[in-house]
Amino acid sequence: MTRRLIFVAAFTVAASVAMVGAQTRQYRTRLSPVALDVAMQAAIAGSGSVTATLNGTTLTLTGNYTGFRTASTVARVHRSPRTAMRGPAIGDLKITPGTSGTISGTLELTKDQVDDLANGRIYIQLHSEKAPDGNLWGWLFIQEGKK
Repeated sequence: MTRRLIFVAAFTVAASVAMVGAQTRQYRTRLSPVALDVAMQAAIAGSGSVTATLNGTTLTLTGNYTGFRTASTVARVHRSPRTAMRGPAIGDLKITPGTSGTISGTLELTKDQVDDLANGRIYIQLHSEKAPDGNLWGWLFIQEGKK
C-alpha cells in the first residue's frame, strides 16, 4: 500500500510539473522591410505578419506576406537582440514561392531559445530573389493578454 501511495504521489508531482512547463504562450510580429544599405532600398518592399504559439518548447508559426518586388526564396527564424544586426538562424520555415504567400513551420527550441523568445530576441526574416540578405524582418513579442 505504501509503495502505491508513493507511486501515485510521484506521478501527481511529475504531471503537475509537466503541466506547468507546458504553458502555451502566443506571440506575434509584423514583418517590415529593413534596408541594411542604400542599394537595398530599391529591391525590398512588402509587409506581412506571423503569429506563433509556444507550447512547452515547441514553437509553431503561421503567417503571410505580400507585396514583394521579386519572388520569395526562404524564411528563417533567427536569434538576436532587437537591432539591425543579424543573428544566427535557428530554423527554417516553409514559404510559398511568389511575391505574396504564406509562412509556416514548427521548431523545437532549447531552454536558451525559449528565454530569448520571452525576452524579444527571436525574429523572422524573409528573403527574396533581389534581396538575398533579407526582404522583411520582424521580432516576435508576446501578445498582451495571451500569456
